Amino acid sequence: MRAPTEHRKSATMPQHPRPAALHPPANCGHGQPLPAVAVRQRGVALFVVIVFVMLSMLLALWASRTSLFNEMVVGNDADYQRAFEAAQALLQDAELDIRGEMADGNLCSAPPCRAYSSALQFPGDTNEINPLITALEAETTRCKDGLCARRVGRQDFWNYATAETPIKPAADTGQGEVPLSDLMTVGARYGQYTGAANTTTSGPLNPILAETAAGQGGWYWIEIMRYSDKAKSANLIVDSTTSQLPLNLDVYVVFRITALAVGRKPGTSVVLQETYARQRTKD
Repeated sequence: MRAPTEHRKSATMPQHPRPAALHPPANCGHGQPLPAVAVRQRGVALFVVIVFVMLSMLLALWASRTSLFNEMVVGNDADYQRAFEAAQALLQDAELDIRGEMADGNLCSAPPCRAYSSALQFPGDTNEINPLITALEAETTRCKDGLCARRVGRQDFWNYATAETPIKPAADTGQGEVPLSDLMTVGARYGQYTGAANTTTSGPLNPILAETAAGQGGWYWIEIMRYSDKAKSANLIVDSTTSQLPLNLDVYVVFRITALAVGRKPGTSVVLQETYARQRTKD
């Protein structure tokens, strides 16, 4: 018998005609053929979106860095202003210490005033000036209890922070040129001899004045300087009436006060100085 013929189906799928919409027209309606490159354009919109996203990210990064920089500037300025106000308060506290007054303006009558403590006292008359200055000059720092002999060496002592700080010329210990870290131990703190509130328990207070840790907070030093009575007629400051320096000094010394306040941020510090003369008040 004859074997039946095997019918095999083609492995290929039947070819369906492509929709007309997928075939680009031969021309664009004006008799001009469509360029072949237009058929191959794909993903242009995605590229544009990515570029805009990247530009937006760069703009946001710039804005954040600018905001951070402004915040740092404002923070540094606020810290400096806080230290400046603390230094001013220390100058006023030193004036009260010299006059022997409490922070409320009343005359001292009890501790912690200097007159009622074991600390060195201000000269009460001319005979006490030389012994006090001699005692201060015998100190390594030329200072004790916030009082100092007249500084004869480097005047900007606050720039000589520690013994490791490089300075030129080299420090002369014979003239009392010691590091600021040593002078801090003999400086007077805010309210130490006036009873001024130096803790936040008494109410709002500059936080720098409340600091008492080593190397933090504020200090003042009072230099005792002799004043010659002959300077009254030296025409240093001309008075319209007498042409003399109109000072009625009780004891012929003047005081140079140096106040130093260290900010809460590293590197922030303020130094203020003034010359103060304690004059005789009228009865």
